[in-house]
Amino acid sequence: MGTREIKSPEERGEETPATVTASYDGISADSIRRKKLGIYFIESDDRRTAFGRGYTGGTTPVNIHGKPIPDLSKTGGWTAALFIFGNEMAERMAYFGLSVNMVAFMFYVMHRPFTSSSNAVNNFLGISQASSVLGGFLADAYLGRYWTIAIFTTIYLAGLTGITLFATMDIFLPNQDQCSEISLLLGNCATAKPWQMLCLYTVLYITGFGAAGIRPCVSSLGADQFDERSKDYKSHLDRFFNFFYLSVTIGAIIAFTAVVYIQIKHGWGSAFGSLAIAMGISNMLFFLGTPIYRHRLPGGSPLTRVAQVLVAAFRKRKASFSSSELIGLYEVPGKLSAIKGSGKIAHTEDFRCLDKAALQLKEDGADPSPWRLCTVTQVEEVKILLKLIPIPACTIMLSMILTEFLTLSVQQAYTMNTHMGRLKLPVTCMPVFPGLSIFLILSIYYSAFVPMSRRITGHPHGASQLQRVGIGLALSILAVAWAGIFERYRRNYAIKHGYESLFLNQMSNLSAYWLLIQYCLIGIAEVFCIVGLLEFLYEEAPDAMKSIGSAYAALAGGLGCFAASILNSIVKSITGNPEKGQPSWLSQNINTGRFDYLYWLLTVMSLINFCIFLYSAHSYKYRAEQRFQEGEQVETNKKDQSTTG
Repeated sequence: MGTREIKSPEERGEETPATVTASYDGISADSIRRKKLGIYFIESDDRRTAFGRGYTGGTTPVNIHGKPIPDLSKTGGWTAALFIFGNEMAERMAYFGLSVNMVAFMFYVMHRPFTSSSNAVNNFLGISQASSVLGGFLADAYLGRYWTIAIFTTIYLAGLTGITLFATMDIFLPNQDQCSEISLLLGNCATAKPWQMLCLYTVLYITGFGAAGIRPCVSSLGADQFDERSKDYKSHLDRFFNFFYLSVTIGAIIAFTAVVYIQIKHGWGSAFGSLAIAMGISNMLFFLGTPIYRHRLPGGSPLTRVAQVLVAAFRKRKASFSSSELIGLYEVPGKLSAIKGSGKIAHTEDFRCLDKAALQLKEDGADPSPWRLCTVTQVEEVKILLKLIPIPACTIMLSMILTEFLTLSVQQAYTMNTHMGRLKLPVTCMPVFPGLSIFLILSIYYSAFVPMSRRITGHPHGASQLQRVGIGLALSILAVAWAGIFERYRRNYAIKHGYESLFLNQMSNLSAYWLLIQYCLIGIAEVFCIVGLLEFLYEEAPDAMKSIGSAYAALAGGLGCFAASILNSIVKSITGNPEKGQPSWLSQNINTGRFDYLYWLLTVMSLINFCIFLYSAHSYKYRAEQRFQEGEQVETNKKDQSTTG
């Protein structure tokens, strides 16, 4: 095969970027090179890559066998998305069901201290989310999203079945005889043996490992069901992510109500068993939808491609963009990409040091190794992954607040009156209120928020993705600030009315429904932030890395859980002094602790985080804007060439 290339400037008899500089006084060489670099490309048919070539863009859907779909009208769309919603609803139901019940199970049944139980569950939640990067990697590299979900959802079901058996078999549980509430508080109950806790952690982490493969793939597989060549694609995608998170919320509401009710009436085994049954039913529905799903081909190992770019850029770190040895920036010809499942990505000027990985020099020869020369698209993949990092990183703080609320707010509710008229709600049902607020917001989102905000922003969807993330982070600051104000009032009320040492006695005149303000604020914050983030990551991630892009959100959530555990440990060690009888802020006796100080610390941290987000969001350029600017630049270059010609 021949070679079609854009030769170096010297070979064309033109001025190089370096020599052009002399013609323009006051303009730096770097400025000229920045304008010229994106023009020099080579497109060669000789190049052999590790990933194959000749694939259409990543937007081309295939069936379960990897073959093109002859009639797209019979596949995908909202019908296929409904089957996917069911799987995510069950996964979230199990996730929240375990998060709210496992702390109480470890405390009341396994007789572990409340603080260590909370940290253990926080670590489980963190690992199950942070390990989503593994699921995203497997989906993008080898298995595809469908088969990744199919495998890991089966593992998830096995873990839930193991937890159910654990909770129903006495051999796995410590002795429950003569273990009253007073004995439990004093630590006089028989604690779980090390091997019993090992068995519990094993089935718990099997469940978490199952979640790692589901979470980064479900939203991406659902979004894959819509044709991006359709004029309504943007609208469908926006509504999909809202409805997707609505399914997440419904799963959470069921976990905080029905599952809690089953636990109270029928015991722990029945509660955990209901989660396993729900997961089993959702798996059946997911597999029933197989014939109508649209799939995307996995693009080969994204980590290998990233490593190749870094190695190639390092090897050519001393090469100059204005060298006479420069042939151009390498890319395969035509509209096809060298990466399976990916379309081409236009060159950008960010992270120019990485452009050296695509810098083809005469010394590279006819068939250089991909560890020495990469395509522009491959380099741009790495740039995109790097540019995306600050946005999900700023949502770690929101996840941290959500994690603290799950445990600290429940402890607050234990000391307050949870009666609603004649109905007494269990304390573990209290986290249902953020879910209800999310449900309400999503229900009126298109009829109320979008028209109102459209008048202000002019955006067709009311607010851009990053604006929605920013609104969510701002509301989370209000939520945690109010939590600190109210906790100060609650603590002073308890001391004033003689409840200082009676921290498990409910104060009948202080309603737990004051907590609804912080619950609802954090719920609204979550819907704006997470829905905006999921849509942002899906649209901005490279074609062959959509699952890894979605895994960024789950990774941020996992890091938030770990950060909450680390913060709790630091606060407990710094603020408490057992020798002097000084309780820590997170004392098991909430009335002698200072939860309000922790909430205000989180408020200050959230404010700093919000400022960082504003800077990152202001600096970020959407890929759509870059494509527009790229097209505009090409038109300008054509006009210049026609004028000079």
